[in-house]
Amino acid sequence: MNRRNTPRISFIGFGEAGQAIAAGLRDEGLERLAAWDILFPQPQGEPLKAAAERIGVRIAASAADAVADTDLVVSAVTAASSLEAARSVAPHLAGNPYYLDINSVSPGRKQETEELLGERARYLDVAVVAPIHPARHRTPLLIAGPHADAAAPLLRALDMRLTVVGARTGAAAAIKMIRSVMVKGIEALTLECFLAAARAGVFDEVASSLKNNYPGLDWTRLCAYNLERMASHGERRAAEMEESAATLRELGLDPLMVEATVRRQREMGAIGQDEAVRASLVGDPPRLLAAIDAAKKRRAAIS
Repeated sequence: MNRRNTPRISFIGFGEAGQAIAAGLRDEGLERLAAWDILFPQPQGEPLKAAAERIGVRIAASAADAVADTDLVVSAVTAASSLEAARSVAPHLAGNPYYLDINSVSPGRKQETEELLGERARYLDVAVVAPIHPARHRTPLLIAGPHADAAAPLLRALDMRLTVVGARTGAAAAIKMIRSVMVKGIEALTLECFLAAARAGVFDEVASSLKNNYPGLDWTRLCAYNLERMASHGERRAAEMEESAATLRELGLDPLMVEATVRRQREMGAIGQDEAVRASLVGDPPRLLAAIDAAKKRRAAIS
């Protein structure tokens, strides 16, 4: 990689995460940024291309075009597409660039991707462990793999915030995926608990009672936050939880709770598209829960 502010960086996948990181790096002064997303040729890709133009990222004509003469590849696709994304660029990589796999997938998938790329890239297992906004490229990262120590100074020179968690590919993914069992599981439990409380007319009483067990938590505020995350990102979070389930299976555990979380997250992702639910995301939790409950009942009536 070249000196600070001159590396050539390629984004494979240009959704929320790719756009946020690219915008942050662009503000750092990096100019040679390119992006490719499989949606670019389709009507659904127009907002993604508009974002690239607004940020100042070159819109590539293909995956091969995006990674031509690159120093660093950031793979930021859907969980189900991470291996295919690597497959699409592998024949076109030259110069042994770093390959930052920031996708939320199991350790086994990360290791499979590393093996696919082989000597064509210096693979980095990267886990994003906080919301991508507002920190963008400064969002805390965990990185692992044989090249993690060598890559760390170069990434920090781009003002990226990271912690090296080991030389074994999959270590960062394991932390992210196992952590998600708790984080996204609590979100699903929040929906189930407080939707029941709302139906029973005891929302305030349940929130107050929970403070006896968890005095450091504001359950009314936590309820609003967790429900908004599920409503806005439930489908993506469900896909991530499927990778958490895969992680547990790789460890020889039966992911009973995780599989239930997948169902709740996916259901809430669909409910979150309801106009009344969207209009209630900013406000008090009882109002949001009422909108969710109404949308849930409408969906049940249709099915």
